[in-house]
Amino acid sequence: MEKLFPFQVPATEGRKIFEHFGFASANFGDFSLAHVVAHPGWSEPNQISDFDEYVVVLRGELMVFVNESSISVSAGESFVAPKGSKVRYSNVSHVDAEYVALCMPAFRPGRIHLAENSGS
Repeated sequence: MEKLFPFQVPATEGRKIFEHFGFASANFGDFSLAHVVAHPGWSEPNQISDFDEYVVVLRGELMVFVNESSISVSAGESFVAPKGSKVRYSNVSHVDAEYVALCMPAFRPGRIHLAENSGS
């Protein structure tokens, strides 16, 4: 038995990503599991992913934009961003948003694409 340590994925300013299992941490692609901390005011551009992303919010609140809809997801709640959807995450609260993300297949840079109109 061996204790594993997360790999800190290079991320945009305002967010920390710690991958516990996946391509970056263990070089396998079936799934990835990451612990994410997004600081207040953080937002990312619209993306289209080649994986399903399952998210459980542990603390704070995320605003999630999927295709033409938006949803607020608070601590204790979860959601799924299906493969091929245009998705954008944002922390509009005044506290850190903390969540766990499971991606199937595993997250890797070639499996995520910036979408047109990334500011909205």
